[in-house]
Amino acid sequence: MEIRRGKGTGTFIVKILDRQNATWQGSVTWAERQKIQYFRSALELLKMIDGVLVEDEGGES
Repeated sequence: MEIRRGKGTGTFIVKILDRQNATWQGSVTWAERQKIQYFRSALELLKMIDGVLVEDEGGES
């Protein structure tokens, strides 16, 4: 999955390990930096990706 937002781009590898309480749990790898983080919900995953892109751009959206 490649995300483009403004000037920042990122390639994320999302692994869904389980599905409980009507949402996903798994891990996401930021390919450019080989950084792995685990998430407990789809909302947490989206916030994580957004935070990485904002951080990479060096500012707020």
